[in-house]
Parts: sequence; structure tokens; C-alpha cells
Amino acid sequence: MLEDISSKLESILKQVRGQGKLTEKNISDSLKEIRRALLEADVNYKVVKQFIKGVQEKALGEEVLRSITPGQQIVKIVHDELVRLMGESHTDIKTAGIPPTIIMICGLQGSGKTTFTGKFGNYLRKKGRRPMLVGADVYRPAAKRQLEILGEGMNIPVYTTPSNDALQICRESIKAARDKACDVLILDTAGRLHVDEAMMQELENIKKEIKPHEILFVADGMTGQDAVNAAKQFLDRLDYDGVILTKMDGDARGGAALSIRSVTDRPIKFMSTGEKMDAIEAFHPDRLASRILGMGDVVTLVEKAQENMDMEKAQKLEKKIRKEQFTLEDFYEQLQQIKKMGPLDSLLKMIPGVGKQLKGIQVDDNAFVKVEAIINSMTIKERQRPEILNGSRRKRIAGGSGTEVRDVNQLIRQFNEMKKMMKKMNKMRGRMGPGGAGPAGFPF
Repeated sequence: MLEDISSKLESILKQVRGQGKLTEKNISDSLKEIRRALLEADVNYKVVKQFIKGVQEKALGEEVLRSITPGQQIVKIVHDELVRLMGESHTDIKTAGIPPTIIMICGLQGSGKTTFTGKFGNYLRKKGRRPMLVGADVYRPAAKRQLEILGEGMNIPVYTTPSNDALQICRESIKAARDKACDVLILDTAGRLHVDEAMMQELENIKKEIKPHEILFVADGMTGQDAVNAAKQFLDRLDYDGVILTKMDGDARGGAALSIRSVTDRPIKFMSTGEKMDAIEAFHPDRLASRILGMGDVVTLVEKAQENMDMEKAQKLEKKIRKEQFTLEDFYEQLQQIKKMGPLDSLLKMIPGVGKQLKGIQVDDNAFVKVEAIINSMTIKERQRPEILNGSRRKRIAGGSGTEVRDVNQLIRQFNEMKKMMKKMNKMRGRMGPGGAGPAGFPF
């Protein structure tokens, strides 16, 4: 996510931290490099000018120049200015006093509106809401069918009709939502390749009659200033409530993420971080700023763990680890839980310091597949007592899993190393006393 701008800013700030003493000259030189990096990332030039001015004013203050760690102070200033640029704090969705809450999704064609509609429905469902998706895009071929398929896959009701009147579809969907006791209605409206009068008039008519409680503009995070310009044009006509950034897992340069709040004065509320239906995150400016500067994002990582992991199972696992009863069956269950949290490389980058180590390294999620195949080829007894895995058993397991005996040996070796590490951690916890345990539900 935003790896290019992240890499450049990290490199520049590393040079600043290496300076024994900060002066107006080396601060000015660093800011020139930061300005260049932001412009190359397609950040709006007015936003860049404002950002550099803010950093410069704070960086040249006496408090920084006389600080014991001036380099660290500069990093903090850049971090704080990035947060300010992207909106200070998370802004949640408004909800209606009387259901359903109506949320209207708009944007250009190809920005990922329909996919986001499905993801957003899934996000709300996990939060205990009862969403209904509405196929109000009457122009793009198969748009309605795409939404139906997404809804079927997540067990979320979808309202569509053969009608080519988007306003009528939206009007009728309100009754359909009430009939099915759905408390959130998400309208997937039509987009075009560019802003045109017919599209904007249709959206204005829907807004005027349906009176959605929230209008969200979907911006393609890969298009930089094009997304920002489209956001401004939509704002002039629709006066929407917030922005969604999509495709943030791709080669997004960062221009849209860093510019759109300042240009539109509307909060970024969510961002799409992958192709799967659970690849959506609430937008927190401080967390993204930390990721951009290579500081990780532990809070989001913990939230993902809490959302996807079975806490009851995790607590049972913690007890097993304490009693040194951890088996390959437990290991397999943990793999399944981790897979639910998303791609491994994106998870690792949320851990402070790890992102830097992963630069240029491809983290292969398919490695999980091989491990799963090996464990699935074992009997229950072998999973529970891996010490009985002699040569003939390992050969049988390798044949059954389509792997080599050396792959089986490697897994057993890694598992044994893990058990040794857990044993050491248990001893450390014992020396620390009852308060030395990790947080409930987490085996560390």
C-alpha cells in the first residue's frame, strides 16, 4: 500500500535522523526532497505547498533545533502533518433514527463501486447490521447480475428489477428493505467513463427524492489527480458526505489518498485493500500515516485478529501452550484463523519494523497450501503426537500431500522449534509472575 511514496519518505527521513545536528540548511534540503517525492506521487501541488509550509514552520522552531533527538522530532512532525492532511481522525457513517439507513454510492465507472458495495455490505453484516444491496446501475451491462452474485456469496439480500428507471428501483427498494427487516440500504448507482450531465442529473434526482442519509463518493486510488478532479466535480453537484478509496493494494502512488481530503474538505471514511470481500478497512488517518512512514499499524492488526479469530478457541489454545500440549492440529487451526485476516505480506507490514525488512521480498501465501496439504495427509493420532512420525509415515504423508519427504521434515522441524520457543516463553512468564501473561486470547 503506497509503497513508492512510503519508500521515498522513509529514505529521506532516515538521512535526517542521521544528522548529528539540524540546521536550517539540512532541513531545507530534506524538505525539497520530500516536496519532489510528493509531487512524483501525484499529490496536488497546492496540497504539497501547504504540507511543506506546515512542516517547515514546526521543524525550524527552537523546540526542535534544541531537542536531544532532533531527527526523531522531524519524523513526528512529518507524521502529524500527514495525519492533518488526511483528516485528523476517523469519521463514521451516519445512521437513521428510523430504519433503514440509506447509503448512496456514486463515482466514475471502473472505480470499483459495485465491488465496494458488496464489501461494504459484508463489513456491515459482520458488525451485526442487516444490509440490503440495490442494483441501481441501469447502464453497465451485467452490473445488476454482478451485485446479485456478490450478495449470494455473502448471504446478503439484493434488490434488482428489470426496470431501466434507476429512481424507481431506489424508490421500490425502500419498501423491500422494510419487508425483509433490513436496517441498511446500499444503493449502487451508475457511473460513466467521465462526468456527464445525464449521469449527474440522475444522481441529483435520486438524492432529491430518496434523501439518502449518507452519500459516498468512490475514488480509484490508482488514478491520482484524476480521482481528485472527479471528486471535486461530483462534490459541486452532489455535496456528498464522504470518500471511499479503492484499489489501495495496487500500485497506488498516493496522490488521491494525500490530496482528496484537502481538496474536497470531505472525510475519507473507508478504503478497499484487496480483491476479497473482507478487504475493507475503516479509514484512520493516523494509522495510514504510520504505515506510510514504516511505523507499522498494530491497532489495525489487533482489530483484524479480534474480528477473525475465535476468542474462545484462542483462550483454550493459550491454556494448551502453558501446559506444553500444543499439537499440529492446534497449529493447523491457527493457520485457518490467520488466513481469514488477509494476505500474509499485508499483515506482516503492520508490525513495526517488519515492513522495511520485507522490501523486495515476495511473501508467498501459497506456502500455507503446502503446509495444509501435509497436515491433512496425517492421521488424527499423528497430528496429536508428531513424535511418532517415523520414516515410513513421513514417506506416506509426502505421497498423500503431493510433496517431498524433505517438505514434511521441514514442517516437523519448524514445528519442534516453535514448541521450544513456546516453552522458553512459558518459563519467562513464570518468572514474571501472574501478571506476565499476554492479553487474553493471544498466545504470546
